Amino acid sequence: MKKLLQTALIALMLSPVGSWAQDFDEGWEAYEGGDYATAFEQWLPLAEEGDSAAQYNLGILYRDGYGIPKDSAEAAKWFRMAAEQGIAAAQYNLGVLYERGDGMPQNYAEAVRWFRMAAEKGEPDAQFNLGVMYARGRGVSQDHAEAVSWYRKAAEEGHAYAQNNLGQMYENGDGVPTDEVEAVRWYQRAAKLGDPAAQFNLGVMLAAGRGVPQDDAEAVKWYRMAAIQGLAEAQLQLGNAFRYGKGAPQNDAEAASWYLRAAEQGDPEAQFALAFMHAIGTGVPQDDVEAVKWYRKAAEQGNAGAQFDLGIMYAIGRGVPQDDVEAVKWYRKAAEQGNAEAQFNLGVMYAMSRGVPKNYAAAFMWWTIAASEGVENAAEYRDSVAEYMTAEDLSKAQAMVRECLANIYEGC
Repeated sequence: MKKLLQTALIALMLSPVGSWAQDFDEGWEAYEGGDYATAFEQWLPLAEEGDSAAQYNLGILYRDGYGIPKDSAEAAKWFRMAAEQGIAAAQYNLGVLYERGDGMPQNYAEAVRWFRMAAEKGEPDAQFNLGVMYARGRGVSQDHAEAVSWYRKAAEEGHAYAQNNLGQMYENGDGVPTDEVEAVRWYQRAAKLGDPAAQFNLGVMLAAGRGVPQDDAEAVKWYRMAAIQGLAEAQLQLGNAFRYGKGAPQNDAEAASWYLRAAEQGDPEAQFALAFMHAIGTGVPQDDVEAVKWYRKAAEQGNAGAQFDLGIMYAIGRGVPQDDVEAVKWYRKAAEQGNAEAQFNLGVMYAMSRGVPKNYAAAFMWWTIAASEGVENAAEYRDSVAEYMTAEDLSKAQAMVRECLANIYEGC
């Protein structure tokens, strides 16, 4: 899954200005030497006298808790003083605090106002964030074309996040005509600057041959760069590359290693893949308890495959005590998401009175649905249970099928 938007907060320190340059310089030397308390002492009188650079730098010290207790409200106060004197970096940082509701009530419209002031002065971070606000419709009406305009301004100044997001806009055709070649061009620029989201997105395009010749090995190269930086989506894809030998030598242990990194960050697909490898002992020691742990994590995030497999583990008592009621619960969750195998197994549970009261109509319904999804033997099982049902029962079951399909499996 691709990351559409990023946000940035960069602590910029201003050069000394005004008639107190010597005191400012002493504060600057203290700051660079890590003596933040002395920097604060030197800058505070200057800031109180109206020096915009000192005001801005006090905002940074308060925001980050350097030399003084962290205080976002106090940071906002000093940023505002500098911002009202036209300091673009202060305007940008004040906008960030409004956008986050940090030290003040969250106010997207105010965030946009301050971002715009800084953006119009050419501040790339503000241009990028203003693009984000237009793309999301926060504080302004959603306007993809306007988002593209601001992303482009920042991207042309070498802003990697903006380059990545501009690539995404071209890929999706948001605010510009769809152009995968142009998307790749912007992903490449951001990827070369080290942006992990762009590295991942470039890998996706290379793997699919979209906007660039298909090249699994090149895709793996970019996935690895992003994965090393900790991007879970890239770690997942790198695991897949090793597992299936696409663009990398087939290596189950290496696959499991990358799946684990992504799984520990909460990626449900990686958790599901890692669980399966533990269940069958591929790339990792066979361990049903560990398999159940990762199946559960993925299942609780809504991964239908993991929900189905967790149901199986409960049904046969692998890694957990055998529990048909729990098996039915997880089969149902997967079945309601359209997992055909879970739909088939749910039919079995109803027919055999396992975890639920015997209900041939429900079994008929789930086997009919599974058969329509191409599950082997589902039609045969449906027809066999139909022999034990009256005409009235069959009519009711067929109505249940129609209702379940109309509700897209929900509440069946």
